Amino acid sequence: MVDISFLTESDRGCWEVLARGKDSYFAVERGDDAYERTWRRLLGGGQVRGVAARLDGTMVGVAHYVFHASVWYAGKCYLADLFVDEGARRRGVATALIEWVARDAEEQGHPGLYWNTLEDAPARGLYDRLGTFHEGFIHYSYRRGAAAASGAGA
Repeated sequence: MVDISFLTESDRGCWEVLARGKDSYFAVERGDDAYERTWRRLLGGGQVRGVAARLDGTMVGVAHYVFHASVWYAGKCYLADLFVDEGARRRGVATALIEWVARDAEEQGHPGLYWNTLEDAPARGLYDRLGTFHEGFIHYSYRRGAAAASGAGA
């Protein structure tokens, strides 16, 4: 059985191993200060939350999520990070984490849970079972200075 709970101060070491594992998997490099800042946010009790999943008392997965307002709907919940240790995959941990976050979001008045993933992510089968894939949507991130470089807005 998967046990899920909010992260606590005593989880720091195990959390950081999993957080760094997630970043390594996605080829993301961060400095130590980013882990410290994120850890403080996760324990801060605000809109940013973090939970741990344990199997037989060992932390094997984490989820980080944030509540935010929505223009047209009730509050939204963005599942920013979900990571399960490779040795614990295919044992229901990711499903349990997503369902736990969904319940917490609903209870907090932010029922619209959503997340992003890579097109070729191995977890797509799970995500297709639990969520709705919105075909045709493309994710953009604003690139500062792009308008000036292209001559737009002149």
